[in-house]
Amino acid sequence: MKEEVYKVAARKGARVFVVSNSFMQVPRADFVERVIVPAGPDVADDWIAERATPHTVVVTQDLPLADRCVKKGARVLSPKGQEWTPQNIGSALATRNLMTDLRSAGETTSGPPPFGPRDRSAFLSALDLALTRLSRERK
Repeated sequence: MKEEVYKVAARKGARVFVVSNSFMQVPRADFVERVIVPAGPDVADDWIAERATPHTVVVTQDLPLADRCVKKGARVLSPKGQEWTPQNIGSALATRNLMTDLRSAGETTSGPPPFGPRDRSAFLSALDLALTRLSRERK
């Protein structure tokens, strides 16, 4: 989804931070910044969550990170275009935790459905809408 993020951000004039604990290729553009954090559990998540504000959009499929960012007031999107809010993040986390418990107890569970063109379209629409709303709020 990074290419989609870069395109929408360029069109909307938004700044993008790509956070990881190892080198990642990013476009050479003034609006894109690569952030390399030390290796370790949740170090990248901590960097993102510490900087999340009501004026940021966070894209992640990591539900615990999404929860932390929602609590800070950020707009949070999944790569499939799902917006996580205070009203829906709790049940998503509960389901995730239940599935984790079932798998650790030996249950065979299915993973998420494959990513498809509808997901890409839903994500692009959700990202565009989130950035439009932020832009309107700042005026």
